Amino acid sequence: MELPRFHRLRGPFYRLEGNACAACSLRFFPPRPVCPACRGNGLPSFAFSGRGTLYSWSRVLQPARGYASMAPYLVGMVRLEEGPLVSAQLADADGVDLTIGMPVEMVTRRLRDADEHGYIVYGYKFRPLLRETRKQP
Repeated sequence: MELPRFHRLRGPFYRLEGNACAACSLRFFPPRPVCPACRGNGLPSFAFSGRGTLYSWSRVLQPARGYASMAPYLVGMVRLEEGPLVSAQLADADGVDLTIGMPVEMVTRRLRDADEHGYIVYGYKFRPLLRETRKQP
């Protein structure tokens, strides 16, 4: 990933920031310029809670370029509480019996080293939920 693109994506990468359609209330991650359901545009930003459930997962043995130092690693698809389905690496899952539907939460972690530019790319990953938090009434 080029450095300018990385800086443009800081909101989605660090805060799980997407957007929501004011007309039909659908929420999107990553952000979109136009709602595909109602064609509304100018969608305002929306900060996702970072909580969801594990929809699917797999272990990567043949990593993509730039991720070789992390292999093997886990990737998963997470259904966020607000609706969107997000794919991401899974963290802190060694020794955990991963099951479909288990609660997970977003954490910010190192994604990879970009040796050619000298910067380290951080972003979102999901880990098994450490403890249940009660919603305030």
